[in-house]
Amino acid sequence: MAALVERGDPDRFLAVMAAPPDARAALLTLYAFNLEVARAPWVTREPLIARMRLQFWHDVIDEAEAPRAHAVAGPLARLILAHDLPRDLLHGVVAARESDLERAPFADEAVLWAYLEGTSGNLMALALRALGGQADAIARDWGAAQGLANYLMAVPALEAAGRLPLPDGRPEAVAALAREGLERLARGRAARGQISPAARPGLLSAWRAGALLRQAAKTPERVAAGALGQSEFARRGSLLWRALTGA
Repeated sequence: MAALVERGDPDRFLAVMAAPPDARAALLTLYAFNLEVARAPWVTREPLIARMRLQFWHDVIDEAEAPRAHAVAGPLARLILAHDLPRDLLHGVVAARESDLERAPFADEAVLWAYLEGTSGNLMALALRALGGQADAIARDWGAAQGLANYLMAVPALEAAGRLPLPDGRPEAVAALAREGLERLARGRAARGQISPAARPGLLSAWRAGALLRQAAKTPERVAAGALGQSEFARRGSLLWRALTGA
């Protein structure tokens, strides 16, 4: 499972490796689940097959008491039971990905934010709960901001796949969207004290969000050009700093 996350979601994998050892198994399980669900709409051109893949995960969540012999589904079921994870949050992650089946553009920014909250926001809420915390609203703000940063980095790839990823792709609209992401990130950080120290490693996966969103807000043309990013030194160094300081 660690290899799956390392290959498919290297940023979250680095965040897991920066977390305390006793937090890693739960985070890896959730991030592997997220990766499997995120891929489901894209691994086939047949909408019915993709929908069946997503339904599989709905069934895994509902039937956690009878874990399946699957590299990710089995550990996920055990994690659900061990930490009494809210199944509505898990179902929300899967349901949000159903919009990817349609390959249609988001109608407006509110719909895009609902997608980001359902995917990255719910995932971060689950990460905190799996580590003994409970701050769903804070996590959704923080996680949605992270989701936006990741989404903006993926815009060129989504366009290449034939999708119109943004409700409004004009530079001024992209900059405004990034600024809203920064506001959500700031709200989350301001409320960080409400999250138990043991659960805070669940926030580490968003360590790059602020830097990427600031780039998009300042120079929104970088989004369409695929030029958002950091040097490897800055990427790893900023994670190390957050892990060591808890900032």
